[in-house]
Amino acid sequence: MNALQSEPHLALIIEDDPDVRALAGALLEETPLNVVEVESAEAALECLQERGGEVAMLFADVRLPGPMDGVRLAKAAGKLWPMVRVVLTSGDPSAGLADLPEGVTFMPKSWRSLDVLVQAEKAIHDPQPPVT
Repeated sequence: MNALQSEPHLALIIEDDPDVRALAGALLEETPLNVVEVESAEAALECLQERGGEVAMLFADVRLPGPMDGVRLAKAAGKLWPMVRVVLTSGDPSAGLADLPEGVTFMPKSWRSLDVLVQAEKAIHDPQPPVT
């Protein structure tokens, strides 16, 4: 395995709105990251269990269908995959932010394309300090 193969190179988008998910996916496909899109935290955890070493960035909505929201996903990912850059987004700026783990970036919707691309660049070149 060469050095490039051992580095994280995957962006995982977790968003229940298919239009927003597709927009984020289209943006992140313009970066060197490969993109996987899912609609729930549970699906994201399955992907992380299978490909966690490849994931450089989680881009997740705070409000997700099912029992786990984006904040809980960020906490779980931070414990098991501490070097993954976690970016949470929401149309409700107060949604779960009191419980936001240290090291998680919050971007209110409607986020700017440039802000998403900056976070992808950081995920590639400036690994996240562990989420706590």
